[in-house]
Amino acid sequence: MLLVSENLLWCSLNGSMINLMSITIERYLKVVHHAWSKKFLRKWVKFLAAAFAWLGAIAHNMFTVFSTSAVVDGVCYVIWSSRVTAVAYGIWNFITFHLIVICIFVFCYGRILVVIRRQARVMAGHGGPGSSTTQTHSHQMQSNVIKTMIFVSAFYFATWMPCSLWYLILNVHPSFPYLASAHYLTTFIAFFYVSANPFIYATKFKPVKGVLARLIPCKTSQSGGESVDMR
Repeated sequence: MLLVSENLLWCSLNGSMINLMSITIERYLKVVHHAWSKKFLRKWVKFLAAAFAWLGAIAHNMFTVFSTSAVVDGVCYVIWSSRVTAVAYGIWNFITFHLIVICIFVFCYGRILVVIRRQARVMAGHGGPGSSTTQTHSHQMQSNVIKTMIFVSAFYFATWMPCSLWYLILNVHPSFPYLASAHYLTTFIAFFYVSANPFIYATKFKPVKGVLARLIPCKTSQSGGESVDMR
């Protein structure tokens, strides 16, 4: 039951989804409600959110798998107590791990974009000639973050939607044709997001590119008389 059901794999995937929502909400509070976040968003709150993301995902998957699985002649089967339970869980899973995630993305990053643009207009109206370079650099960094996160959110929606719909149909209408073959295609598309997400951050998010560049040892040419810096 533990291995054939892919329980461990989905524990990590659901945990990453909850963690992604937590990070999005944290960024929203820091930008839109900065004073409130400084007062209440303490380190222990962040640790609690991270623990909930992974422990909650493990508890959810373990309970679901072991309460709906049975091994018959060495083969693991999914056995629901009733069709109503299967349909209710399929709808709840689709809403929780897809629709709510998308709504949080749209609301939080939409509000962040509005606040950042408002701040940029205020700074442009009050800044002097000497501060134009600093303002431009700050605006470019903020725009880079927002564009990257919007792209990641849209990529999440496009790649996870087929898999989420497949699982919803599986629970609501298990006799639907082509479900077995669609499983491999939708799972491949969903896992493509998991595999490509780090590369998106590495290529589009400048702070991540800077960290990765410092991790790669290389020789930097120096002018005459200076030592070679190993980075």
